[in-house]
Amino acid sequence: MSLANTTDLTAPQQRTRIKMCGFTREADVLAACAAGADAIGFVLYPPSPRSVSIERAAELARLLPAFVTPVLLFVNETPERIEVACAAVPGALLQFHGDESAEFCAAMTLRTGRPHLKAARIPLSAVHDFDLLEFALFHHAAQALLLDAHVDGYGGGGQTFNWSLLPPNVNAHLVLSGGLTPANVGDGIRALHTHGLSLAVDVSSGIEAGKGLKDADKMRQFVQAVRAADSTLHF
Repeated sequence: MSLANTTDLTAPQQRTRIKMCGFTREADVLAACAAGADAIGFVLYPPSPRSVSIERAAELARLLPAFVTPVLLFVNETPERIEVACAAVPGALLQFHGDESAEFCAAMTLRTGRPHLKAARIPLSAVHDFDLLEFALFHHAAQALLLDAHVDGYGGGGQTFNWSLLPPNVNAHLVLSGGLTPANVGDGIRALHTHGLSLAVDVSSGIEAGKGLKDADKMRQFVQAVRAADSTLHF
């Protein structure tokens, strides 16, 4: 669906979708699916402590049941490696988390036939210096914009940004990320659920025992917190 869609921004969604990211172990993937994750992210950015090889991402993705979507995270990657990863992981969405241009992202969707998410890296301070409405216009071909804190290392830093300063009328599907935990995800959903065409959430460090090592209890608690927030919004 194009971000140029003119869907009523006030229309309620049925429930908040949940992406969990940064998986390296089979047991963690299975626990995330059992907890109720809608999408599972694999980091294909070698400098990240959560990075896995394309081959490892393919092994882990084969564990996913029907209707749980694999997501491949890239940072300033070459088109050739993106194509190799897509061939190895059928049905995966692409997540561009670096400095990729709108033209590059759209070209890779056309080249691979895979929809893409684009990360909008929101400054921790002076959030008004980042124009999310303009960013959404440039990246209109993205399936959704992932709102993450601008930290060193392209995400996964466990930092939140000031949600209240985001514009209330973004013509895009939004994915809230950056420092989410079972304790604060409900606040994020309540703050931003009407700011875009829809709202999903994305978590990595907030469900970990260590970098790349997920905690099954935290994953269950995270999903429970999302569902509790949904219930207060009368979806």
